[in-house]
Amino acid sequence: MIAMRLDQFLVKSDIGSRSEVKKLVKAGRVCVGDAVVRDPSVHIDENTDAVTLDGAAVVYEKFRYYMLNKPAGYVSATQDGQCATVIDLLDGVCKKDLFPVGRLDKDTEGLLLITNNGKLSHELLSPSHHVDKKYYVCTDRMIGAEEKKAFEKGLDIGDDKPTLPANIEETDNGYIVTIREGRFHQIKRMFSALGAEVTFLKRLSMGGLVLDESLLPGQFRPLTADEIKNLF
Repeated sequence: MIAMRLDQFLVKSDIGSRSEVKKLVKAGRVCVGDAVVRDPSVHIDENTDAVTLDGAAVVYEKFRYYMLNKPAGYVSATQDGQCATVIDLLDGVCKKDLFPVGRLDKDTEGLLLITNNGKLSHELLSPSHHVDKKYYVCTDRMIGAEEKKAFEKGLDIGDDKPTLPANIEETDNGYIVTIREGRFHQIKRMFSALGAEVTFLKRLSMGGLVLDESLLPGQFRPLTADEIKNLF
């Protein structure tokens, strides 16, 4: 089945922008099968046609997965009329159809999965699946033993139901908190219910996906095959 223009195929394979890949094609650097193709508008079957660039195979993936170390100051959205978005940070890749899985507050940092796989996103965010999400949290005061017990049993944060039980571990400078829901401002509201204010929040993991600490804030990379497997 003829499904995709050659330049579109190359862009979706992260070879470059539309203008960049057109130059590559017109320069005779791209082959479909054994034939050099100089027309970027030629249609190919992305499932069966072998495409090479300078002799190296170009691999097309229908679904794409990126790990971003989100910095503060960016909103978790595909577009926003007033603020920069996490998608704006993805320099050098085809951004079409990509979106963040879930939302981190504008001032929250850390792990954010970005993909074009809507089914996976639904499964990770569905309340019925209770996917673990781990955070590093700093607060304006340390909470006591009884407050930790309340945290672990579930707290009334003003919703119809209390939160599900959460894990909380004290560290030298704050807490490692694991929740199994994704309510609006949930961790901030849980600490607020105990009279403490969150001063710093960073997501460390989501399900089987763990933040690569070698990524500086604002940096991203494609997921490895093992990381993608762990998501499922």
